[in-house]
Amino acid sequence: MNRQWDEFELAAAPGPRIIDAFDPRLRVIALLLFATATVFARQALTLAGLGVLSGLLLALARFSMRRTLRRILPVVGFGVILAGVLPWTVPGQPLGPGWLAHASWDGLYQAVMIWAKATIVLGGAAGLVGTLEIPVLGHVLAHLRLPRKLVQIVLLSIRYLKVLEDEYHRLHTAARMRAFRPRWNRWTFHTYGQMVGMLIVRSLARSDRILAAMKCRGFKGYFYLWRHFHFSWRDVWFVAALSLAALAYLRLERLL
Repeated sequence: MNRQWDEFELAAAPGPRIIDAFDPRLRVIALLLFATATVFARQALTLAGLGVLSGLLLALARFSMRRTLRRILPVVGFGVILAGVLPWTVPGQPLGPGWLAHASWDGLYQAVMIWAKATIVLGGAAGLVGTLEIPVLGHVLAHLRLPRKLVQIVLLSIRYLKVLEDEYHRLHTAARMRAFRPRWNRWTFHTYGQMVGMLIVRSLARSDRILAAMKCRGFKGYFYLWRHFHFSWRDVWFVAALSLAALAYLRLERLL
C-alpha cells in the first residue's frame, strides 16, 4: 500500500476490524451519504448526532484516538482561521462592547459549524474508507460505474503524489547539502523556482518511463478488474442501520 494512504492506517490498531466485514461498495456509498448529510445539516443537535456517529465509525475501524486527533490537527488550524475571519465579515449581533462590536455572534456560529462539519466528515471518511487499500478503492469506484478515466486518475494521483513529494524532498536535501538556507531574498526565490522546474522536468521523464513500463506489462489504456464484491447478511444489517440513521437525521432536521 502507498505510504500516503497509510497515514490513517498507522492510526488503526492491528488485528481484525468490524468495519472491514462490510462490502467496500456500501462503505463508499455510505461515506457519500454521510458527507452530504453533514454538509447540509442546519441544527446543532443534528450535527452533534453526526459527530457521535463519526466517533462510532472510528471505533468500528479500531482507530487510536490519540493518533487520529494528531492527523486532523490541520482542521483545527482551519477552524482558527475561520474564527478569525467570519465574525468580522458576517453581520449579526455584536460579540460585545468596544472593538468586539465589529464582530458578530452569527459569524462565530458559522465558523464553529463549518469547522465541526469538516472534522466530522474527516472522521467519517477515516472510519469508513480509511482502512481500504488503494487497489480495493479503485475496484470499488470501477464497480460503482464511475468513468474509467476518472478511476485511473484517482489511482495514479494517490500513488504518484507521494512520489512527487519524495522527489521534492530529494531536491531539497541536495540543496541543503550545498549549504542552501532559505531566506526572504531573491536567491531563495530563484532556488525554489529552479526546484519546481526540475521537479516538472523529472516528473515528465518519470511519467514516460512509467508509461513504457506499464505497456511492457500489457497496459492497454485501462486497468483490469480482478476483484469482485458480494453482498452478505452483514451488509443487510449495515443497510438497515444506515436507513435508521437517515430517518433519524430527517426527523431531527424537521422537528428542530
